[in-house]
Amino acid sequence: MRQRLMLTAGINSTGYLANSWRHVGGSPLVFAEFDHYLQTTKIAHAGRLDAVFFSDHPALGADPAQRPLHSFEPLTLSTALAVAVPDIGFEVTVSSTYSAPYDLARRLATLDHISGGRVICNIVSSFNPAVAANYGSAPLPPREERYRQAHEFMSVVGALLDSWELRRPADPQAGLWDPDFARPIGHKGEFYNVAGPLNVPRDRQRRALIGQAGASGPGLDFAAAYGEIIYCSLLALSAARAFRDELHKRAIAKGRNVGSLRVVPGLVPIIGRSREEALERHEAVSGTGSEEGLLRRFAGDAGIDYGALDPDAPVSGDLFTTTADQQRPAGFSQALAELARHERITPRQFVRRVEGGHRLVAGTADDVAADIIAWWRSGIVDGFNIQAPVLPDDLSDFVKQVVPRLQDAGIFPRHYGSGSLRERFGLTQEASSSDRYLKESGSA
Repeated sequence: MRQRLMLTAGINSTGYLANSWRHVGGSPLVFAEFDHYLQTTKIAHAGRLDAVFFSDHPALGADPAQRPLHSFEPLTLSTALAVAVPDIGFEVTVSSTYSAPYDLARRLATLDHISGGRVICNIVSSFNPAVAANYGSAPLPPREERYRQAHEFMSVVGALLDSWELRRPADPQAGLWDPDFARPIGHKGEFYNVAGPLNVPRDRQRRALIGQAGASGPGLDFAAAYGEIIYCSLLALSAARAFRDELHKRAIAKGRNVGSLRVVPGLVPIIGRSREEALERHEAVSGTGSEEGLLRRFAGDAGIDYGALDPDAPVSGDLFTTTADQQRPAGFSQALAELARHERITPRQFVRRVEGGHRLVAGTADDVAADIIAWWRSGIVDGFNIQAPVLPDDLSDFVKQVVPRLQDAGIFPRHYGSGSLRERFGLTQEASSSDRYLKESGSA
């Protein structure tokens, strides 16, 4: 039987939109207050959402007109929230390029124990030179090298998480624990030399889930090898089907069961008492002020002269290119191109379908719920990561107005189930790709 709908929520800063700080109910500086994240997590918990999602980018944005999207360190923040809020999961983002495998494995295992198995770890390779500048003098490595390092990173982390199983010895008087179940990994590779074992014991039923959001060729290979919760930008059902099929094909080639992957694209809901009211709010919170403002922004992002833009002519997918050194996620650029290739869509329609790189649904609560239900029932996606434009108000509206409709449709639970996130999602532990990598590389 198919798993029920999954819902997570991004709760970074004052909201998903860069202009969100102008629309918060209280102080726009709440992004630097722990209570903001605590209260927002409690709102998500009230809606029985599966997890709150913290993306991360360890560098300060230079534009004070935009909210700082990333501030508090995700693992530290999630540890405090896990103690304060039960049931709900925590998705933490970690850079494989700028983290040490042993340090991450130890911190991740600790958070997993503290939370009772409520952790998803989203691995990114980082794409901005501003991040590299905060971690030494070396420039940002090329994409291919970053992903080569990411494969080795995940292999070492996986081996460490499995390296110490806490068991009593056959003769309890011989010692506190059996050293036969603490196995050094002895890894010596291109990027890392790690002896192991980890000094935090494992729990196979509660081992953290692995999230992945890469959409370039190397990113998709990485997701196929290690990802369990696959976050992505999918803007049309036909494009979503092509993405899922390609992901499954690559996963099968790596010896994985496609039932071990969950596809969870981003969704930006804007809810109004009518569609017209929702569209007006979109214009306000986006900072563009009008449909003309949205079209001007579209022209600027596409690098074309607004005066030459025909808002009612079909958009060409060639407007959206992906380069090796671009300063935004490759998945966003590819999703825009795929939308234009899969649908005959005009700029006027385009600006009402996409916001901040993810799919926009603006309308009544019934409209938003119907859209989610239709996509989920297509069998192509397993859920959505809700990117509320302004926090906490828009997430509160989603929880109060949309979630009950999804529950009434029988596709989303009214109560949290027992057990870890892995158990709730039906993602039982499988033979990990890390084992294969270490054997193939001669490190095990």
